Amino acid sequence: MRFFDRRALSAAVLALAALASAGAAAASQEAEGVWLREDGASKIRFEPCGDALCGTVIWLRNPRSKAHVGEKVFFDMVRADQNSWKGHAFNPDDGKTYGGRMVVSGKKLRTSGCVFGGLICKTMYWVRSN
Repeated sequence: MRFFDRRALSAAVLALAALASAGAAAASQEAEGVWLREDGASKIRFEPCGDALCGTVIWLRNPRSKAHVGEKVFFDMVRADQNSWKGHAFNPDDGKTYGGRMVVSGKKLRTSGCVFGGLICKTMYWVRSN
């Protein structure tokens, strides 16, 4: 006497595996795309550059800003976990490059440029624009 049908068991296992992988993919946040700075001053596009992500200024509200359209301000950003990346951030205001970190949460992005191993950071907030 059989207590289970092998085909039904196989189908159930495959369905559970598909649900598990779909849940993991949904939990992972992507940074690629266009982001508007929360104060409306600029837009940046994150896209692949080699094995990392780079962020380039694509629009400025004030054309006399120290930043320039086409300037790369985030580079070497590699995934640290499902929702965050680490790399480098360039600050056009002082012309210096800092350790960079960014975290995506839904349609919001938090970017930080830090010194002294992350003890002092300047953080900006962005909303997805695409």
